Amino acid sequence: MRDFFDNFYDWWKNIDKFIFLTILFLFVLGLFFSLVSTSLIASDKLDTNSYYFFFKHFVFIVLAISTLSIISFLNQNLLVRFSIFFFLISLLTLILVPFIGIEVKGSKRWIEFAFFPRFQPIEILKPFLIIFLSSILSLEKKNLYLKYFLSIIIIIPISLLLISQPDLGQTLLIISIWLVLIFVSGINLYFFFSIFLSLSLIFSYLIFYVAKFEYIKIRLISFLDSSSGNNYQAEKASDAIVSGGFFGKGIGEGTLNSRVPEAHTDYIISVISEEFGVIIVLSIIIIYLIFYYKILQKINFIQINKFKLILIGCSTMVLLQMFVHVGVNIRLLPTTGMTLPFLSYGGSSIISTAIISGLILNFTKRKLK
Repeated sequence: MRDFFDNFYDWWKNIDKFIFLTILFLFVLGLFFSLVSTSLIASDKLDTNSYYFFFKHFVFIVLAISTLSIISFLNQNLLVRFSIFFFLISLLTLILVPFIGIEVKGSKRWIEFAFFPRFQPIEILKPFLIIFLSSILSLEKKNLYLKYFLSIIIIIPISLLLISQPDLGQTLLIISIWLVLIFVSGINLYFFFSIFLSLSLIFSYLIFYVAKFEYIKIRLISFLDSSSGNNYQAEKASDAIVSGGFFGKGIGEGTLNSRVPEAHTDYIISVISEEFGVIIVLSIIIIYLIFYYKILQKINFIQINKFKLILIGCSTMVLLQMFVHVGVNIRLLPTTGMTLPFLSYGGSSIISTAIISGLILNFTKRKLK
């Protein structure tokens, strides 16, 4: 028992307490919004217990905090080795989605086993993909072009699997993270922009000339043409933000969560804005920005390039998801189905965020004894 307390004391002494408490605060804030704003309406729609979604959200938060605590406690080199194994397992589940996946509202993104609840493989894959890519991109300079070629071999099949589900939001997210990682790894700028241009041309061709991906073209046209009538959810979300004003309508007074099916996941920031006001949304965005800044500060003191890349990838993923989520809600971006890390409801999303948070806590630890 004494060894346990000694290990806990060492863990608490070494982790960055500001980052840890910010993570806890955001998770608890998401649980609060689940209780007062979204859970009751979502339960009414499915004719379940009034607090069904809140209790599920609570269980996910408990699992999330346990997960991030365990990950933050592990030896860093051991964690990287374990992560490669989990990357391969989660990649296998993503490959299985087209064959045994569950289709919901026209998208086949989920998978379910008899002994395991339904989950979204890409959410579990994302943090381990960052570690795998960081390991490749931190290879010695003599393997300069080999490591970029290997990373391309990894990212393209995953992107194609995602875009065929279809899941445009996650596709763009992992490609963006990959581009950030290869950029900060020291790639030649000419080579970088050549890759960027090539990818842009490939995806443009797929979107406009391949029938299977026509849904993306339709979504883009609908986004650009507000009179098309295909932007119902996005329009209601932006209207909710406007109607809430600076200080909001008050707890339980919003209407978005009763009019939009995915209000508690993809449009949580609009629900918050309608009931609590733009001032609270701006405060939340500032918290995310401070969180990101504190992680960047820590990166300056890390000597191992692989660990730097992991931190950059994890923190940038959280920040990008936040900006995409907010951008969709205020109609700056097309609808992507992107959850807001820490705050949105959804088991796969919460556990994914927990793994990323655990990695951030682990690689920002001080090396004190």
